[in-house]
Amino acid sequence: MSSLPPWVLAQQEDLWVVNKPSNVSLLGDRSGSADLWQQLQQLPGKPYLVHRLDKGTSGVLLVARSAAAQQRLTRAFAARRVHKYYLAWVLGAFPRGGTVHINLPLCRGRKSRYRVAGRRADISRSGNTFNVIQDRTGVEALTRVRCLAQTGGLSLLLVKPFHGRTHQIRVHLSWLGYPLLGDTLYGNPRAAEQQAPRLMLHCRRLVADAQTFRAAVPPGFGSADPASVNPG
Repeated sequence: MSSLPPWVLAQQEDLWVVNKPSNVSLLGDRSGSADLWQQLQQLPGKPYLVHRLDKGTSGVLLVARSAAAQQRLTRAFAARRVHKYYLAWVLGAFPRGGTVHINLPLCRGRKSRYRVAGRRADISRSGNTFNVIQDRTGVEALTRVRCLAQTGGLSLLLVKPFHGRTHQIRVHLSWLGYPLLGDTLYGNPRAAEQQAPRLMLHCRRLVADAQTFRAAVPPGFGSADPASVNPG
């Protein structure tokens, strides 16, 4: 392990566990900036893609080191046997007191965006569950959220998506009126109060193959007491 870069959290026979930095694409994009895949290809062995994190998102990422491991983990993701837990800073006072269930189907929107498959006016709340009351025309998407802390008009959330839809966390939270800080696509990204040096979304913990992997809360992610942002 001493020869591996510090962003490699663990190396196993058929797996790398990576702490992906924010503002680094996993794969190449139109910006032409260096991507994480180029760096992975410099490690001993060959990387195989299993899942992705958005460019702005940091935290735990699994990379297979064999085709067999890729197939095993891909099946585990498809069967929802992999569990991911994110920390997110959002604008607004998110509801406190228990876990909130956001059960809103998603569909493609405009200009590389996604949206809830329905109107905001059709989103209903029953207790701690948000649903779309009309027929669902999009793909199923369920997110569970718990508020950990609030300060200065902001909320720190622990988020668990049950379906790994593109931009799922960002869309769900913004459509309920709690956009992520630093999100340049959703909410009101030009508003001063939503500005941040990065997308404030971090995959803190991932559970797969009966193993738990954690990525420390990165510097600059927030000023909350570290005990409040450690979900275990």
